[in-house]
Amino acid sequence: MMNERAQRLLKVLIERYIADGQPVASKALSLLPGVELSSASIRNVLAELENMGLIASPHTSAGRVPTARGYRLFVDRLLTIRPLDALARHELEASLQPDSPQRIVQAASSLLSELTSFAGVVMTPQRSDVAFRQIEFLRLSERRILMILVTLDGDVQNHLLLTERDYTPSELVEAGNFINQHYSGQALDAVTSRVEGELRELQGDIAELMAAAVRLGQQTLANSGEDVVVSGGSRLLQVNDLSDDLSRLRELFGVFERKTELLKLLSQSRAAQGVNIFIGEESGLVTLDECSVVTAPYRVNGQVVGTLGVVGPTRMAYERVIPIVDITARLVGSALSFRD
Repeated sequence: MMNERAQRLLKVLIERYIADGQPVASKALSLLPGVELSSASIRNVLAELENMGLIASPHTSAGRVPTARGYRLFVDRLLTIRPLDALARHELEASLQPDSPQRIVQAASSLLSELTSFAGVVMTPQRSDVAFRQIEFLRLSERRILMILVTLDGDVQNHLLLTERDYTPSELVEAGNFINQHYSGQALDAVTSRVEGELRELQGDIAELMAAAVRLGQQTLANSGEDVVVSGGSRLLQVNDLSDDLSRLRELFGVFERKTELLKLLSQSRAAQGVNIFIGEESGLVTLDECSVVTAPYRVNGQVVGTLGVVGPTRMAYERVIPIVDITARLVGSALSFRD
């Protein structure tokens, strides 16, 4: 348990350290507004905070810096959120207008990076209920057919089908017309549950073609685009807290490039009710031990379909980053919901 005096001093120390990045000495603390303690009292409180593992003394300085545990207490109990300024909010609203999901995700990732000066990460919408508007088949050559699938979002997906026999153009038109007449506007996963029985109405070869089209259409939609879009990773080169360790920075860029670990971390955040913050080793990734990841899920028509966030140093302005992430998640969800 911490008394009010210790909490106040920890808050001031962390805010000072976030602002200038220098270890904070007791003398400097005594001169800051809101600290009405003698130098001796400050030293005693700092010693208590250090014993609790909330601050530490770097070998090169007599001042103190927050630990990951100190940041956690600060974020959970002491942080004062600063409202997003009107200019930044306007930039977000103007850039995240209804559009294709890919462009919305890319814009959100870039804006998160631009507004925070860290890396912006956005998990692409993970949905099993993507609906299609139209399917067409074009004969390219013998036993090679191009399937063109248009979603309700206006995205166009192309897929090459290799068939066991040659199909005439009229057969391909018949197959496309049947799917569009009976299934247009429905999700492909719903189509799959009905397709086996209903396609028996048609000639066997066409039924086989249509079943393959539905199966590959699902696969195409599921695999379209990247699972995670990362923007502004190079901005971390300008962050002194991270750029001092080039080996660790290279490992971090490796995480951005592979994306598998990042996707797993973002997936964990889908169950969060709002902004979720991983500080240091809380992420479970050794590479992110010196980083904080601020995430928030975004919803389409009330359903959580993805997560977005920011990756930066533990010494970040949480009071500003948190509302940026929160508002971006809300705007992304609104833009994607409008498309539906």
